Amino acid sequence: MTIELLEKPWERLLELVETKDSAQLLDFLNSMTPPDTALAISRLRIEDQGRLFAMLNPADAAEVMEDIPDSQAAEVIEELEPEQAAAILEELDSDHIADLLWELDDEDAEAIINEMAPEDAEEARQFLEYEPDTAGGLMVSEYLAFSGEQTIREVLDDFQDKREEYSGYHVQYIFVTDTDNRLTGVLRMHDLLFPRRDSKLKNLMIENPLKIVVTASIDELRNFFEEHHLFGAPIVDAEGHLLGVVLPEAVEEARRKRSVHQFLGLSGIVGGEEFRSMPLLQRSGRRLSWLSLNIVLNIVAASVIALYQDTLAAAIALAVFLPMVSDMSGCSGNQAVAVSMRELSLGLVKPGELLRVLSKEAGIGLLNGAVLGLLLGGAAWLWKGNFYLGMVVGGALALNTLVAVSFGGLIPLLLKRLKLDPALVSSPLLTTVTDMCGFFFVLSFASLVLQRL
Repeated sequence: MTIELLEKPWERLLELVETKDSAQLLDFLNSMTPPDTALAISRLRIEDQGRLFAMLNPADAAEVMEDIPDSQAAEVIEELEPEQAAAILEELDSDHIADLLWELDDEDAEAIINEMAPEDAEEARQFLEYEPDTAGGLMVSEYLAFSGEQTIREVLDDFQDKREEYSGYHVQYIFVTDTDNRLTGVLRMHDLLFPRRDSKLKNLMIENPLKIVVTASIDELRNFFEEHHLFGAPIVDAEGHLLGVVLPEAVEEARRKRSVHQFLGLSGIVGGEEFRSMPLLQRSGRRLSWLSLNIVLNIVAASVIALYQDTLAAAIALAVFLPMVSDMSGCSGNQAVAVSMRELSLGLVKPGELLRVLSKEAGIGLLNGAVLGLLLGGAAWLWKGNFYLGMVVGGALALNTLVAVSFGGLIPLLLKRLKLDPALVSSPLLTTVTDMCGFFFVLSFASLVLQRL
């Protein structure tokens, strides 16, 4: 039976798990493409996913785990005993191990690390010292480094002796280090083919090679690879010690994950990726944490209307313009938020440059606010034939646009200084401010000229 003949491969998968037939289970998994594997496993209950991985040997389980999203793999790992999880993780590339450990609670991650071989455990703890969206979090420790005093013959002999270990490496370059493991040079693989076998690496290497500091951000890494078309880049610490290698495909995958994370956050799903195979209460909690906050913020904004309900009742035409003022101001504010977040990601602005950003955005707010205010105020005057209504609506939009643009430009910087994610928090805060100020400006201005409305 092939995967093409199965409309619901997860049913066959569950059948093999229940019969505990490890050989047929592995054959069936190998017959599927990675997307089919991810789909089938996602349709199993989390406890059945754990049973599935427990039936496979660590190497086979690691191969299957590479086919499913990290957040889903982390859910599976939590179902396994720490020693089982550790055995599987040891079969993965170092950067994948770090990705999965970052998805786990600190207690679960530490329990698994304690079951790993001492060398692997030390490496895992080292990777966890770096944020996942930096060069340190993306690098792999599977690289080849030799002393400059070694010869071509010694390197080639080492390749032969450790061919099974090195076969899984993404090897394009040979790095040369000194006795303190500081990066001193690099050789391309074809540089080993033609020189005399007794030639020393230090006489053949490219000195002062391009390198990246371990704290570099995703955007810095992407800019590096766009400028230098390399198959990989060495990662060093502040003293120049070689720590690992970052591959360009790892950078692009990290950018994709960041985009997904930001999209989910702006859509109101916080706490990471969500899949419908996750427990109901967990999914509900991730959504309610955002929705509950929005209820509170909307109550704050609506309270302004309650203070001016008599004014609104006396000039009911204002009700038409209230959402327009808040919505238009919100759009202007979101533009400022987007520019600040983009400049933060590129390192073009620092979280402490509040006055600079405020001065730049205030000018835009004044100009755009005046134009938008004239347009909406003119429309209100023509619609109702009331000059004062146009003044109230247009003036409120102009002033609220100034507030929204100024606040929108500042809030990502403020949140960054507080070590909060601007992508997740900026939108609800900006919405509340623009709604509250917009309602206040319209209704307070209307109260001043109520008799003429």
